[in-house]
Amino acid sequence: MRIVEEEMGWAQMFRGPEGKPKENKDAREEHGPTKIYRVSANAPAADRIKLLRKRLKSGKTCTRKRATLLNSAASASASAPMDDVRATSAWVASHSSHVLVDSSGIEKVVETIESIPKVVWDFEGIHYFDNGPLTVQYLFVLDALNFCFWPDKELSYDHLASGLKAALQNDKSAFDADRLQKYTGPELRELLKWPRPLPLEDERVRLLHEVGCELERSFEGKAANIVESCGKSAVKLVAVITRHFPGFRDHSLYKGHQVFLYKRAQIFAADLWGAFRGQGYGEFNDIGSITIMADYIVPAVLRQLGVLKYSSTLASIIDANSEIGPGSEEEVELRACSIYAVEKMRELMSMKSGKQVLSVELDLWLWSFGIQCPSLPHHRTLSIYY
Repeated sequence: MRIVEEEMGWAQMFRGPEGKPKENKDAREEHGPTKIYRVSANAPAADRIKLLRKRLKSGKTCTRKRATLLNSAASASASAPMDDVRATSAWVASHSSHVLVDSSGIEKVVETIESIPKVVWDFEGIHYFDNGPLTVQYLFVLDALNFCFWPDKELSYDHLASGLKAALQNDKSAFDADRLQKYTGPELRELLKWPRPLPLEDERVRLLHEVGCELERSFEGKAANIVESCGKSAVKLVAVITRHFPGFRDHSLYKGHQVFLYKRAQIFAADLWGAFRGQGYGEFNDIGSITIMADYIVPAVLRQLGVLKYSSTLASIIDANSEIGPGSEEEVELRACSIYAVEKMRELMSMKSGKQVLSVELDLWLWSFGIQCPSLPHHRTLSIYY
């Protein structure tokens, strides 16, 4: 995507077919002939789930993969991962020992913001886009690897996005599920045209394998099938992703309470929404439920704006570029308090303007502000989640 703020005069790049149901050979051999029921991919998820349950109740069957896909949507419809993110982030903010959300700082920022920059997908720059399921596959792989660039000063999100784009343009099968399961560290480097080991390279390779295996096992190898199973709901998409792919389960234990953050699962929904301009694979009727993507840049910007206040000890650690352990109180507070603070900003801005303000738009504005200030001190944590 490209963020454009005309008044400030800056722009910054940021954070890329459904096949016909087919008979499952293994199921046929084990249970006898399997009758296939075709349900329109355009039908609402609730209708598809209802039809599936009706046929299962009558004793009829369907392929295991299709049943798994629809059951995923059914399970997701009963859950509310974004409610968990908001509620647990608010709990952290009210019990924080190292980070304070300054309400007066929020009010000052809201008073000075005239408008949020428009979000326009970058069609010709660093991202791959073909307006189809291959773009969904690209974005899912991109967001599976979208974390921890800071240990290598020359590596950035742009390198990852453009490297994956070039790889896909060179070989349309590069992100097929079976291929994702086989990549090695050196092969991933070659794919990205990166001359040295990547930060957390072993974990990046492991996550590629995880994505490939689960796509093949439950979604016929296609990330587009995940999206289609969610009935235009970003909340359900986050729920399905975090249910099926452990590498996206971004949560921590804080003072005896589980805290949910889900940065990369949410950014997949946001990327789809931006890339497809809210249509097709990017059409979500609840995009307003997505929160900010809590990383290491947004907290730094909120601190600079006076929205977050750090304890003297935490401030010294961050300003000295010292590492903060993953799952530590400090790290959880930095991320959760950022989510809580921006939710309060969003609420105030909505009241001020009388219009809905999306957290995803605020996230882009804050993230882009931080990218414009590379010297801004940020916390350093080795993590696969951001």
